[in-house]
Amino acid sequence: MQAQRDVQSILNRRISVVTWGLVLMSVGLLLSLARFQQLNPLVAREFQIRAQANTNSVRRVPAERGVIYDRDGVPLASNIVQYEIGVSPNLVSNPERVAQELGVSLGQDEFEIYQQITNPRTPFWELIARDVSAQIGQEIADKDLLGVVINPLSRRAYPQGTLAGPLIGFVIPEDNDNTRGAMGVEGRYNAQLAGVSRDQTFSTIPLDTPQDFIENNSQRGMDLVLTMDRDIQYWVELELQRVLAEQNSPSGTIIIMNPSNGDILAMTSYPTFDPNDYANVDSSDVLRVPAILDDYEPGSTMKVLTMAAALESGTITPAWTYNDTGSIEVGGRVTRNWDRNQYGLQTATQMLVNSLNVGAVQLVQLTGYDAFYSTLNRFGIGQPTGIDLQGESEGILRIRGDSGWSEADFASNSYGQALTTTPIQMATAFAAIANDGLMYQPRLVKQIIDGDDIIEAQPTVRNRAVSSDTANTVTDMMVAVVEEGSTLAQLEGYTIAGKTGTAQIPSPLGYEEGAKSTIASFIGFLPADDPQVLIYVRIDRPDGIFGSQVAAPVFRNIAQRLVVLMGIPNDAERENLQAAGGVVNNQ
Repeated sequence: MQAQRDVQSILNRRISVVTWGLVLMSVGLLLSLARFQQLNPLVAREFQIRAQANTNSVRRVPAERGVIYDRDGVPLASNIVQYEIGVSPNLVSNPERVAQELGVSLGQDEFEIYQQITNPRTPFWELIARDVSAQIGQEIADKDLLGVVINPLSRRAYPQGTLAGPLIGFVIPEDNDNTRGAMGVEGRYNAQLAGVSRDQTFSTIPLDTPQDFIENNSQRGMDLVLTMDRDIQYWVELELQRVLAEQNSPSGTIIIMNPSNGDILAMTSYPTFDPNDYANVDSSDVLRVPAILDDYEPGSTMKVLTMAAALESGTITPAWTYNDTGSIEVGGRVTRNWDRNQYGLQTATQMLVNSLNVGAVQLVQLTGYDAFYSTLNRFGIGQPTGIDLQGESEGILRIRGDSGWSEADFASNSYGQALTTTPIQMATAFAAIANDGLMYQPRLVKQIIDGDDIIEAQPTVRNRAVSSDTANTVTDMMVAVVEEGSTLAQLEGYTIAGKTGTAQIPSPLGYEEGAKSTIASFIGFLPADDPQVLIYVRIDRPDGIFGSQVAAPVFRNIAQRLVVLMGIPNDAERENLQAAGGVVNNQ
């Protein structure tokens, strides 16, 4: 017995020694591991990453896109909530019921949903449907189906439909639920509207709760307030559609601008599209902004700038006269008046009133190359205006010394041929005349709202095109044009300055001839002595031929509505207000 007790005692002592030895070794290993990780942070980081990779999934969550408003706060582009519906198969206890309920709500095949849920190769989360309406998403949420995952998605919406569609633009999808602005304001200001995306960590362990964002750098996109007035835009679009139907015209453009600061109050073209449904347009050619992209020969509206160049250079005075013989040859090309008539002795004002090509040619011959082209350059012809939209065209203006330029082109330039401009270029140039010769850069964004900060976009002066005296003299001549020539542009009670244009359409074989071969335009502003609004009208290939017949009445109709919408008093009211010391220009 004693021998057995001695053996047991020896075993107990040995076990104690072994046990303490193992404990000490374990402590030593743990201390070594801790010291190893402490001294090697990269190793510790690697262990942490591997642990998270086994239990978590990171998903990029796009930021909410900023809202676009008109100048009065009417939403033009906003966001709506839709949902994506998925299932976590490991959490579904009754796949038959879940498949049935989802099939009924989503209008999908129940058996296909059941197969997705019960397929052993299905991952921890399976997408069932995307872009589900808020109503249906709430309906599914109310059913409280275990294992069904409902994630909100922010989607772009355009509550005004086709109104200002090309101007506003649209967004296109990219990877990871991100979107990118395309054309219009959405494209030009995509960086401001898009905001900053964020990363969110999701647990892949069944019944585990979602974790916090691993990066709290999410930032909602900035809001934009445009210079555009929704009511003016709406009325202008109706008027454009009316005249295009009346004239059986395929396209046209109207621009409404405040000449004193470059604000675009409305800009519309046809054909147009609904940015909510941009993917289903008949032709990609519709997805553009003609007001800044369509190059065309402006025709007789250019004579206003020709007159300004002659006056500004000191070549002539308002009392200048010339003998109109009905034709003139320059560089081997004969120029004739639009009606093929000769007018005899004509004043500078009569040249504009009667829109005489021969008089325009004589003016540039007197003015000279350098002074003429220098003035056109200051008016922005052949240059982008800098309007805050993507892809603006420069137009084409060749000057002496350029390849392809000729003396004949020099003469043709005086009455708006052998060069091209865009609608926004011509509107901006005429706005400089209206604004005492000072040219503003046209703009569409008035304010940028970044959280609680409101950033005012200040008007930008491009340059002085001509002196105040020259601008005022040309304005007086343009008043005579409306009063004595383009009488269909007149508006009772208001003095209007304007000029018509009837441009031929060039072809590979020269200029098109016959019916529907012109572009009819009118550019004017009012009141002439205190311009508060400029209206540009262009109608392509109308049944009528001339700008005075087609575009001038459109100008009048728009002006008649604008004086009400903008609260512009007539001449007599303004005179009374001025006599009483009141403020006339409230824009």
